[in-house]
Amino acid sequence: MHKFSIILAGSLRIILALAALTPMVAIGDAALLSGKAHAQGVIKSIEVVGNRRVEPETVRSYLQISPGEAYSASKVDASLKALFATGLFADVSIEPQGSSLIVTVRENPVVNQVAFEGNSEVDTPTLLAEVQLKQRSVFTRARAQADVQRILDVYRRQGRFAASVEPKIIELEQDRVNLVFEITEGGATKVKGINFVGNRAFSDSQLRDIISTTQTGWFDFLKGTSIYDPDRMSLDRELIRQFYLKNGYADAAVTSGNAELDPDGTGFIITFAVEEGELYNFGGVNIESALAEVPAEAYMGELLTQSGDIYNASLIDKTTEKLTLAIAETGYAFARVRPRAVPDLTSRTIAITYVVDEGPRIYIERINIIGNERTKDHVIRREFRLAEGDAFNPLMVDRAKKRLTALGLFKSADVKRRPGSAQDRVILDVELVEQSTGELSFGAGFSTSEGVIGDVSITERNLLGNGQFLRLKFAGSFQRQQVDLSFTEPRFLDQNLSAGFDLYHKQIDMRRQSGFRQRKSGGQLRLGFPLAENLWMQTFYGLSRDEIFDVEDRASLAIKQACGDANIGHPLNIDGDRNTNAEADCKNGAYWTSLAGTTLTYDKRNHPKNPTSGYYLQLNDEFAGLGGDVSYWRVEGEARGYYPITEKITFVGRVVGGHIQGWGGDDVKILDSYFKGGETVRGFERAGFGPRDLSTGDSLGGTTYWSATAEVRFPIPFIPDDLGISAAVFADAGSLWNVSGGAEDALSSCTTDGTVAGPACLSDENKIRASVGASLMWNSPVGPLRMDYAEVLSSANADKEQKFRFGASTKF
Repeated sequence: MHKFSIILAGSLRIILALAALTPMVAIGDAALLSGKAHAQGVIKSIEVVGNRRVEPETVRSYLQISPGEAYSASKVDASLKALFATGLFADVSIEPQGSSLIVTVRENPVVNQVAFEGNSEVDTPTLLAEVQLKQRSVFTRARAQADVQRILDVYRRQGRFAASVEPKIIELEQDRVNLVFEITEGGATKVKGINFVGNRAFSDSQLRDIISTTQTGWFDFLKGTSIYDPDRMSLDRELIRQFYLKNGYADAAVTSGNAELDPDGTGFIITFAVEEGELYNFGGVNIESALAEVPAEAYMGELLTQSGDIYNASLIDKTTEKLTLAIAETGYAFARVRPRAVPDLTSRTIAITYVVDEGPRIYIERINIIGNERTKDHVIRREFRLAEGDAFNPLMVDRAKKRLTALGLFKSADVKRRPGSAQDRVILDVELVEQSTGELSFGAGFSTSEGVIGDVSITERNLLGNGQFLRLKFAGSFQRQQVDLSFTEPRFLDQNLSAGFDLYHKQIDMRRQSGFRQRKSGGQLRLGFPLAENLWMQTFYGLSRDEIFDVEDRASLAIKQACGDANIGHPLNIDGDRNTNAEADCKNGAYWTSLAGTTLTYDKRNHPKNPTSGYYLQLNDEFAGLGGDVSYWRVEGEARGYYPITEKITFVGRVVGGHIQGWGGDDVKILDSYFKGGETVRGFERAGFGPRDLSTGDSLGGTTYWSATAEVRFPIPFIPDDLGISAAVFADAGSLWNVSGGAEDALSSCTTDGTVAGPACLSDENKIRASVGASLMWNSPVGPLRMDYAEVLSSANADKEQKFRFGASTKF
C-alpha cells in the first residue's frame, strides 16, 4: 500500500510538470512562427549607421538586397562579403529591425604617413615605390601584410634572406593612422660557391664566366653579382643553355639549378645540372620557298650557316632574321621564314632548311613602352626593326626582345601582343624592368716590370637614359700613371654604328731601360660597324702630343738628340740630383701627331674570356701626317688560334707583328718606335731586346717586330677546378730590329764613353730571340694573375734577360 502511494505521488508530479511546460512550448512555437513571418516580410528601407567618410549611397550600392524585396539570409551574407571586399571597412553588420534593414559599418582608417625604420641597405624612396599603402590610402591589415612581403622580396633580391619586417600602427584623430615598417635587415647572404654537374666540354671556370652570378670575393662591396638572387639564377640557366647551343650542343639542357644554404648558414652553394648531349655539325643547308615571287636560289648568299661548320643555334636565328629582312625589302612584307632542323644521330649532323611561306596579314597599330622609368623610349624603339603601321612579323618581334635583353639595361624584357582596333591590327606592349647600370670598381696587384699596380674605374652603361657608355679610369704603378675617359654611342644616328671618343693622358718612366721619361696626352674619335657576321671594322682619327723629358745625363746620344739637343752632358750636382740646366735642353722634345686609321677584327672564338677553340684575327693600320709634326705609316697584325687537345687541355697559338715607316723625308721618332721585352718573348726584361746603345745600355726601340707563341694549357692535378688555378708550358720566339734613322745617325760613331768619334756602338741585330718555360695562372678575385718562368734559348749579346715574370696577365 505504501509503495503504491509513492508511485501515485511521483506520477502526479510528472503530470503537473508537463502541464507547466506546455505554455512555454507554445510561446516558443509562437516566436518561431513570428520570426519566419518576418523573414518572409518585405524590406521597406535600408539605413546605414557608423559611416563617416563613405556616403550612404556608396554603401547601399554594394548590397545585394534592395527595398521592396523580401528579406533573404543568403543575400544578406553576399552583401556582407561585398562590403568587406571593398577594403573600406574594418567591421560590418546587417540586422533587420521591423521593416527596416540596419547596416552598421566601422570604417578603416586612412593612412596619414608611411615611414621606414632600420633600413640602411635599401633607401626609403625604393621602399616607398614598392609598397601599395600610400599616403591618403585606406589602411587594412591585409594590405599591410602584403606590403611586408613586398619589402622582404626587395631584401631577398639583394641576398638578405634574414631580413624581417614588423608593421606598426600609430593611431591619430579623425580615423587616421601613421604606418611604420620596422625593418631588421640582417646580413647579406652571398654565393659562396657555384658548381656544375654533367659538364664535360667546358670547365666550371668557363661556365662561371658565362653566367651573371659570381662567387663571393674580396671586392664584393663594389658589385652585387655575388649576392644570391633567384631571378638571376633563372637568367643564368638560360645563359648556360644558349652558350651550349651556340657551340654545337643542340640537345643541351640545364635540368636544374639549385641553391642551398651551407651548413653554417652564411652563404648559398649554387649547383647547375647540365645535360650536354652530343656535339653536332651543320649538315646540308637549303632554302625552300612556297612563294613563286621569292626564288630560293636568289637568297643563298644570305645564309650564315654553312655545311660542315659546328652547329650554332644563334646563327640559325640570325640567318632567319636576315632572310626575313632581305625578302621584306623586295616587297614581300608578310613573307615568313621558318627554320626546319633535321638531325642525323649517326653522323651527328643537323640539316637546316629555311622554309619561306606567307604569314597572316596583320599590321602593328601601336607599340607601347612600359616600365622604362629612366631609359628613354627611342633607346628601346631602335632595337625594333618595326614601327607602327608596319607588317607584323612574330620573328622580328622576338628578335627585338632578345636585343633588348642583350643591352644589359633591363632585368627583364617582354613583348606582349593584344588585339587592336580591328581584326588585322595588333598592339605590342613592351614590358621592361630596369636594373642598375652604374659600376665602381678597382683592382690592385704586383708586377715584376712595374711594381705595385692598381686601377680605379667608374662606369655608366646607360648615361642619362640614352643607352650610352661612359667610363673614367685611373691606373698606375711606380713606372706608369694613366687616366682615360671613354664615351660610346652604340647606335649612332639610330643605325648599327658605334661611335665615340677617348681622351687620355699617360706618363711612363723609362729611365731604367732608356734613360728618359715620356708622356702622351691626346684624344681619338672612332666609328665602328659590322661588315659581316663576326667581322667588325672601326675607323678612327687621333690627335696627341708626345713629350720626352727628364733625360738622364748618362743617356744615349740618340735619346738626347730626341730630346732636342745632342750635346746634353751636364754632370750631377753635389747632392746627386740632375743638373737643372739640362731641363732647358728638352724644350724641343715634344711634338704633335695627327693620324687616321682602321682596325679590322674577325672573332670566331667559342668563349669571350676563356676560349678553347676557334680563332681571332685583327689588322690595324695608322697613317700619320694629316697635319702635326710627324709623318709615318704603321701596320700591325695579330692572329690567335685555339685547339682543344682533350676536354681540359687546350693548345694556343699566336702570331703578331708590326712595322712603322716614316714618309715625306721624316724619320720615325724614338717615342713612336716599338719597345719589346718579356710581354712579347718571355725570359727578357721590359724593353729587354732590340736595338741598343752599347755605350750606355739604353734600349732605343725598333721599327719592325714579330713574335710567335705556342702554348699548352691544362688543369693542375688534384687541385679543384673551382679555385681557378691552371698551368701551361710554352715556347716563345720573336725579334725587334731596324732602329729609327735619327737614332742610327746619332750613334753612327762613338766611343765607349759616349763622346763623338770612334767605333760604332749601335747593336741592331735581326736575330731570333727564343725561350721556353712554364706558367701558373690564377683567375683571382681581383682579376687574372700569371707567373712565368722562362729559359732563354737564343738572344743577342746586348739583350737583358729576366727568367721570372709575375703580374696581371692578358689572356690570348
